[in-house]
Amino acid sequence: MKYLTSLLCFTFVLMISNSALGQSVLTASITENAENLITNATSSDTGWQRLTYMGDKFGPRLSGSENLENAIDWIASEMKADGFDKVWKQPVMVPHWVRGEESATLLSPRKKDLPMLSMGGSVATTGDGITAEVIVVKSFDGLEQVKDQVEGKIVLYNAAFTSYGQTVQYRMRGAIEAARHGAVASLIRSVGPFSMQTPHTGTMSYNEDIPKIPHAAITLEDATMIQRMYDRGETIEVNLKLNAETLPDAQSHNLIAEYRGSEHPEEIIVMGGHIDSWDVGTGMMDDGGGCVAAWEAVRLMKELGIRPKRTIRIVLWTNEENGLRGAEEYHRWVKEEEQSLENHVLAIESDGGVFDPVGFGFSGSEQAFEVLSEIGSLLEPIESGDVRKGGGGADIGPLMRDGVPGMGLIVDGNYFWYHHTPADTIDKLSKEEFDQCVATMAVFAYLVADLEETLPR
Repeated sequence: MKYLTSLLCFTFVLMISNSALGQSVLTASITENAENLITNATSSDTGWQRLTYMGDKFGPRLSGSENLENAIDWIASEMKADGFDKVWKQPVMVPHWVRGEESATLLSPRKKDLPMLSMGGSVATTGDGITAEVIVVKSFDGLEQVKDQVEGKIVLYNAAFTSYGQTVQYRMRGAIEAARHGAVASLIRSVGPFSMQTPHTGTMSYNEDIPKIPHAAITLEDATMIQRMYDRGETIEVNLKLNAETLPDAQSHNLIAEYRGSEHPEEIIVMGGHIDSWDVGTGMMDDGGGCVAAWEAVRLMKELGIRPKRTIRIVLWTNEENGLRGAEEYHRWVKEEEQSLENHVLAIESDGGVFDPVGFGFSGSEQAFEVLSEIGSLLEPIESGDVRKGGGGADIGPLMRDGVPGMGLIVDGNYFWYHHTPADTIDKLSKEEFDQCVATMAVFAYLVADLEETLPR
């Protein structure tokens, strides 16, 4: 185990850090507390059991669903039992889209059921669905080259995965661009590098000035098969049935818990993830694991009797997946009602899966980067203290735009294999790696909260 093999080096690394950096933030008591947090995080069963229970008990947690609100209520009850200083639910109105029954069937040149998932927010088909010829393109530029052939057809974007940021544009804008040229529906090759016939869902966009057409994802295997058929000049026909429905906005909640600081309680380190998930799988890596890891990191501080100088606030944001309304409402409340934006010292987010932790990406001042890099040396026993320039997260994005320094947990794992698929389940995760994510988040949050001087902006 990584922790056991590195533990003997721990004291030596700390001695070098303290002697080489002059005025170090790593006092004897702080390093002892950090070591205790690492030891307890990597030996506790509480966080892992809670994450597993949440997935098994409540399942997927799409915005507007009863599953999501039941999970939030259960976590709130458990947090109160943990003895946090304050636990409350912050109301947020969220989109309420329901998938319904759906299917895609290849009719020609042979019949085959195509595993598929409609995009969140897609309109439905009518009657017996849409049956139409398919035209295959690999990019928006490719679509422009055949735009005169698109009228009345289904456009399939067979765009190979390069990076999430680049390839997700076909999920987001695919229906708009296809409808602009008269397509009756659009399909995408799922946004991911690997598949075992696992389609990926996700949010999408419409343009009010362009007809709204159904938009869905098929698997990598089927997209490449259809591409081969198309390249051979075969006529491809697909029937698409979507019974999706967009209901009136529903009330959800951000869940917030505080561990109050002993000397500067008005100064806040906020840490968390998004509690909503897509309506497939159980959202264990996206982002149940990030939520429970943040919760467990602070619970361990309380259990160990470690109370830092500043307040650590756990926020489990709602509606990250299809709206970001939880993040926007928290930002609005902080700025307009609590008026604590200037007192938000650091925002920490985990939303990339709780795989083997590497460290954090950080966006903020050079002085803060140097302090955080020194803090990272405390995580040498589990090799998760690397601090890299540039990082953050969707839910802390509104805070960061207003100048709050931000950090996003970096992990080494196959996140996009399972992202937004029915395969986002607890068996893809490792308890050891999850525990190390807890330790990593705990050490950084505690150290920043307990600095003698506030982390510089």
